[in-house]
Amino acid sequence: MLQIGESAPDFKAQTYFPEKKEIKEIKLSDYRGKWVILTFYPGDFTFVCATDIEALMGSYDKFLKEGAQIFGISEDSVFSHKAWADTSPRVSKSKIPLIDDYTKEVARDYGFLDSKGYQAQRGLVIIDPEGKVQYVAYFNNGLGKDVRHIYGAFMGLKTLHDTPEGAGHMCAIPADWTPGEKPLDINIVNDIGKL
Repeated sequence: MLQIGESAPDFKAQTYFPEKKEIKEIKLSDYRGKWVILTFYPGDFTFVCATDIEALMGSYDKFLKEGAQIFGISEDSVFSHKAWADTSPRVSKSKIPLIDDYTKEVARDYGFLDSKGYQAQRGLVIIDPEGKVQYVAYFNNGLGKDVRHIYGAFMGLKTLHDTPEGAGHMCAIPADWTPGEKPLDINIVNDIGKL
């Protein structure tokens, strides 16, 4: 199971880029210096998965503007990804690149392969610009992703990452924080019991 703060397992994979209608090989480490969001899903041509892609696409430009690249990933081949993007009313509008994990190695390395070894479970990983895992979520396969929550979590992590901490202070994001609000600036000694 992935641990927060550990290095994200690197991988090399064929990826379908629907905006350009092209297939090319990527390496996760090629995206060092950017935030990376991997959205795992059980399979192309499934019902909830198409709604996940559509919902993420609705905020795709916001994520890009903030320095994050989203990738979809399932155990399907790039040819299946292309066919899905060509035929699904929801997925056909997407620019989100779709990673081929036909060997299931990426799902296995990230802890998303189901217990039968058959398919990826629905989930999400956020990786910081240094290649460290900062967020991991597993979902019931029948439950679509809440993109407002994902965007808020990403922006909270980005705020933590980009906010310098003074001596004896720590930056923290409180519950129900909204992007754009100031984070907590906690004096580690003096603020004990005051929040």
